[in-house]
Amino acid sequence: MPTMNGLKEIAHRVMRERGLSPDFSPAVLAETSAMVQAPAAQGPAVRDLRGSLWASIDNDTSRDLDQLSVCQPTTGGAVKILVAVADVDASVRPGSAIYAHARTNTTSVYTAAEIFPMLPERLSTDLTSLGEGQDRLAIVIEMDVQADGTVQKSDVYRAAVRNHAKLAYNSVAAWLEGTAPMPSRVAEVSGLEAQLRIQDQVAQSLRANRRQRGALSLQTPQAEAVFEGGQLSDLRPEPPNRAKELIEDLMVAANGVAARTLAERGFPSLRRVLRSPERWERIVALAGALGQTLPPQANGEALARFLDQRRREDPVRFPDLSLSVVKLLGRGEYELELPGDRSQGHFGLAVSDYTHSTAPNRRFADIVTQRLIKAVLSGQPAPYSDDELTAIATNCTVKGDAARKVEREMSKRIAALAMSGKIGTTYDAIVTGVTPRGTFVRVLQPHIEGLLTQAQGLDVGDRVRVKLTRTDVQRGFIDFARA
Repeated sequence: MPTMNGLKEIAHRVMRERGLSPDFSPAVLAETSAMVQAPAAQGPAVRDLRGSLWASIDNDTSRDLDQLSVCQPTTGGAVKILVAVADVDASVRPGSAIYAHARTNTTSVYTAAEIFPMLPERLSTDLTSLGEGQDRLAIVIEMDVQADGTVQKSDVYRAAVRNHAKLAYNSVAAWLEGTAPMPSRVAEVSGLEAQLRIQDQVAQSLRANRRQRGALSLQTPQAEAVFEGGQLSDLRPEPPNRAKELIEDLMVAANGVAARTLAERGFPSLRRVLRSPERWERIVALAGALGQTLPPQANGEALARFLDQRRREDPVRFPDLSLSVVKLLGRGEYELELPGDRSQGHFGLAVSDYTHSTAPNRRFADIVTQRLIKAVLSGQPAPYSDDELTAIATNCTVKGDAARKVEREMSKRIAALAMSGKIGTTYDAIVTGVTPRGTFVRVLQPHIEGLLTQAQGLDVGDRVRVKLTRTDVQRGFIDFARA
């Protein structure tokens, strides 16, 4: 049975098979070792906002901190939200080996066996990370959010910032939900409690506004691998998390401001789009089986209402319905939008203006957007030609898909390891995919996906009783038969 080291070897192999580089080249390592910290203040164009009560919220173990947030009350009942994004472009310059590696992989890849960062850790977890107590350069996205969740005014500029508190999703979420005491770091920083409560309220208003326009509220089951002494000890479910939603809502709004800023200044942009569902007719059929009617043509508002109703009426099975809908929506992609064009928008988020700009330590598209925004701010022409941006968009889509496949394949190997001692056990499952390679099902508890034999007549969203027949950790295979 593979140990943690064995799983790491498999992860490296799968990365290469998917066209991704698992290791940094000697040239990248040499550039990294010679790097120094970019100064936190560079002339009158950089505002000094280090005294603002910035804080980060991320995973417990994350050190590659991309963004901070802070809020300020305004007249008229609006709240000014400021999102500071790490100025990675200040350190990762075109023509460098580090930039070339980031452009090749386009994203960090996260597996339970090993994390493959897009940038060397000396950058992503130190020099270009918004670490607590550190003065850092940032791009600040400022927006006035009204009580109804609309963004009335916005601005983008460069600033020097300082993270006053590194917080974690789980502890902040439990506190906001009233199931755990205030995190110690929140209590230690004067004024931070009020800050977070206001930001949480603003995030909920932003989300409510998008849901009125048809944004989909989905709850897909996730399982976290837990290792002890180099051995897999558990697969722990990850419940919904209010602090994650807080950050997600602020980032969706900030990415909308970034996209509109480029469009208003006549600049091209890389849009993140999700087109109308590829299999809307199957979504209609799923709703019909549950006694609900959806229109024959894709309609985000109708789908959002249906999902909200199902969440209220059957919360236990709602994650399974969510998983089916996610599979049927299709995949997101990057697309070049030229001045005067109109992008497809993002069906799931119910936004027409959306780019990726808030995670430059982890995604190459965000570095590209950052360079475009800095060109706008400095009055310079676009730093990329349209052909270059088209090629970048295509590569980011392809490599992003490859990264997700690596993560999924390694999750399957972890799951096969967890299930290896349970051959013959029967489970309730839901069909998650029907492909030329076969029919795939996900066990409801634990959340494990595998191939189903004897699957004639089944489609995505159908429920079935299955029996585990085989696992292969090396290949990541889990096989079920109908029970």
